[in-house]
Amino acid sequence: MEIRILHTEDASVYQDIRLEALKNHPEAFGSSYEEEVHFSIDVFNNRLMNKDNFTFGAFEKNQLVGVVTLIVEQKNKMKHRGNIVAMYVKPKYRGRGIAQKLMKETINQAIMLKEIEQIYLAVVSGNEGAINLYQLLGFEIYGIDKKALKVNGIYYDEELMVRFI
Repeated sequence: MEIRILHTEDASVYQDIRLEALKNHPEAFGSSYEEEVHFSIDVFNNRLMNKDNFTFGAFEKNQLVGVVTLIVEQKNKMKHRGNIVAMYVKPKYRGRGIAQKLMKETINQAIMLKEIEQIYLAVVSGNEGAINLYQLLGFEIYGIDKKALKVNGIYYDEELMVRFI
């Protein structure tokens, strides 16, 4: 298992796993498959080139099987904050600790940046596996965003979580 930051040469496999995640778990992401399926490879390339984002990939036998992104806030009053988004591990590879390894690398990256003092994330209410993992890694629920997402007429609440460094 290799965990590393994705680069532009990974754009195609990143696009594939991102679209898979959006298609199979629309309730877990703010973006939708219907929006991103029409994005060119350049959009995914630009995401990976953004110096304020760090997208980590988990590779098993050279296959990208999981991803997560750390977004560093850029506004002066918010530079002490980071946001973890877009966590996804392919179903076949779940239960092997990959999500935990991805999260640990992401947290370590935030710590290395020195400016970040707290990391935020949101997770769909009821996703107990993810919530338990995040709590194990030091995240605490500080609120609930009621009806945060609406997918096919169904509303989903999100648990808002924070980890102080």
